[in-house]
Amino acid sequence: MPVLKQLSTVVIDCVDPAALAAFYQKATGWEITYSDQEFASLGDGDGTPVQLAFVRDEGYQAPGWPDGAKHMHLDFTVTDLDDATGELLGFGASRPEFQPGDGQWIVLTDPEGHPFCLTAATTRN
Repeated sequence: MPVLKQLSTVVIDCVDPAALAAFYQKATGWEITYSDQEFASLGDGDGTPVQLAFVRDEGYQAPGWPDGAKHMHLDFTVTDLDDATGELLGFGASRPEFQPGDGQWIVLTDPEGHPFCLTAATTRN
């Protein structure tokens, strides 16, 4: 039996946890479950066990893209890449010039500079 049974939370360092949680709340539709100056978290409210959380790091510096020093990034599946990209840009995301993957995915950065990727959902016949 594995020691680590289930992933519960992905915690992301940032300068402003409440603002970053609000961005991801708009982007995902998940509920903000807690928010103060030091920490904020959100989940989808339907019992899905994984949450996103944001913790204040006074000295936080955003990773560069495509800087190899980044530590991690999130991937999200979307129905329509162009529509999702447009909405996320409207929420405050940015689209870096460098876009690997030959159009198979789109790299965006959140308002604090964390890269995340969008991939189109595929349907099986």
